[in-house]
Amino acid sequence: ILGDKMARLAVDEEDLAQEFGTFDIKLEDEDVVDKLKELCMVYRLDASDMADEWMAFSISNNSANLTMDKLEQFERERASKTKTPKVKKEKQPSVMHDISNINKDYNAEAEDDLLDVYSTPASKGKNKRMLTTPENMTVVNKKLTSVTRSPVVPFSPGSFSPVNATPSQQYSSRTGAGDTVVSYGAQGVKWKGQGADRVAIQQYDRDNALTEKYKHMYYRVIDKSNVLNDVIEDMANQLQQSHSIENLQHVAWPCQEPITVSGRVCCDMSTGRLNAHSVLLEGSRETSAGKTVHLDLSEVTAYSLFPGQIVACDGLNTTGGKLVVSEFYEGVHLPLAEFDESSENLSVPVQVLVAAGPFTPTNSLAYEPLEDLLKYLNRDRPDVCVLMGPFVDSKHESIEKCTVEVPYDDMFKKIVYNLIKSTEELQTHLVFLPSQRDVHHDYVYPQPPFTVDGVNSPRVHFVSDPCTLTINGVVVGLTSTDILFHLGGEETSRGCTDRIGRLIKHLITQQSYYPLYPPSEDVNIDYEHFEQFCRLQTTPDLLILPSDLRYFVKDVLDCVCVNPGRITKAQTGGTFARLAIQCPPSPSQDGAERKARCTAAEVVRV
Repeated sequence: ILGDKMARLAVDEEDLAQEFGTFDIKLEDEDVVDKLKELCMVYRLDASDMADEWMAFSISNNSANLTMDKLEQFERERASKTKTPKVKKEKQPSVMHDISNINKDYNAEAEDDLLDVYSTPASKGKNKRMLTTPENMTVVNKKLTSVTRSPVVPFSPGSFSPVNATPSQQYSSRTGAGDTVVSYGAQGVKWKGQGADRVAIQQYDRDNALTEKYKHMYYRVIDKSNVLNDVIEDMANQLQQSHSIENLQHVAWPCQEPITVSGRVCCDMSTGRLNAHSVLLEGSRETSAGKTVHLDLSEVTAYSLFPGQIVACDGLNTTGGKLVVSEFYEGVHLPLAEFDESSENLSVPVQVLVAAGPFTPTNSLAYEPLEDLLKYLNRDRPDVCVLMGPFVDSKHESIEKCTVEVPYDDMFKKIVYNLIKSTEELQTHLVFLPSQRDVHHDYVYPQPPFTVDGVNSPRVHFVSDPCTLTINGVVVGLTSTDILFHLGGEETSRGCTDRIGRLIKHLITQQSYYPLYPPSEDVNIDYEHFEQFCRLQTTPDLLILPSDLRYFVKDVLDCVCVNPGRITKAQTGGTFARLAIQCPPSPSQDGAERKARCTAAEVVRV
């Protein structure tokens, strides 16, 4: 049952178009398609169920058209109807055991019933017994076995998986392997590395780089408050200087004349998620003593807002309780980085391969996609391979059910050791970036880099999430946290197109890898370290944002943004990206256009 539910997460645009096409509904708006896929994932619907529920909603609402506004109304009604039924359990009679009957009455399910008390609700009552292999047919009463003598499943030599892992049939029968689904920049690029010995990878700002573990979740509430206030004041000062704003007023100051205010967008929680009628603006302590005011957006023709966004706007607040907004000011982005022309390896072209986990299907721990990715490495020999977690996925069904007997740390170390050994002749630089879903790693944001004993190779780099690197002078921003999906679920907009483009623009203009506040329930932010390690230090030349949303390559504010997709999607294969980057010499003439650092990019099916 759980496998079926997970499979529903892999709804793609073709499935939706086919199912809605049966009702003569054409999906032409990219934002509508992304919203439909988001609803399918949130409510675990397949394309057919999604189309059926929409038609039921449309008929009950006078044949409503398929628009973003109607989809949001559908989502609110769908959420209000979702309830979890209570299941009554019959009380079992208690039985007294003694030394004479405990072995007689023991059965294979007894231990699982005890373990279920300590497991997650999703794992109860489903597939309690593990399937045994011919190599492990001995029945052992684990109740009477010492913990130190419990059997451990070893790893198979030369692979990434345990011995008893069964390959996924759905993954093996996938179609379109090796097809290019998105192209950007120069065409006809030869995707062959030029020699990894000429590649230099380092932190963009070594003083503000997270390089080791730290004590997290020890900050005080006042420290968190100070960080959030500092962000408002810093962004407000930049907006004031950029747009030559004379004065920023108190957000709740009653005045009969138009005023200009700045603050953080918040949501009136009494109305649920953010919408046009629930927008609040929280001012800083310096200008507004931390007060909030309702925003009336009825006179604004175009806007895109999300909780946590720092904005400046003009409006009229005659009563002090509601600000009627007339205009929002454009966000400010940091300048692109420039480097010393004499730097070593500055103009050497670099081939980069980027893949984001999970690296194994949900119904198998065979890590076949990772083995296929290794074949690409041996064939194309890229200079740099960036691998973004999760590597040992906490959402994998075997891990959720606690049926994996190998320590999670050992599973990850096996992956790292095999990748290093398999790429020794290639000399490809390997960059490992953790994920919030890595079950063996610290569950905090910003997330410290992995630590693996015995790995000290100069071509292996363990970096934090998020991080900003330079590769031969090209500034690359990376985060494995799905901020685009989280932003898309909280944003409200009007009169705006290109949903993905504006979500990326929010990251760049808010100068943060995770500007959403409050954050998603899947992200534990340590605000004591957030300001130092999660803010953009410059606008990167290349921004890599793996997401459950559809893969893409976009140029936003002279920053090439790439979503390589996931290398696996539920039980089948996904996509990865390959990039050609180069830091060309700066133009000799003043005012000449700055050349793009990412010259070509492709998203390819694994």
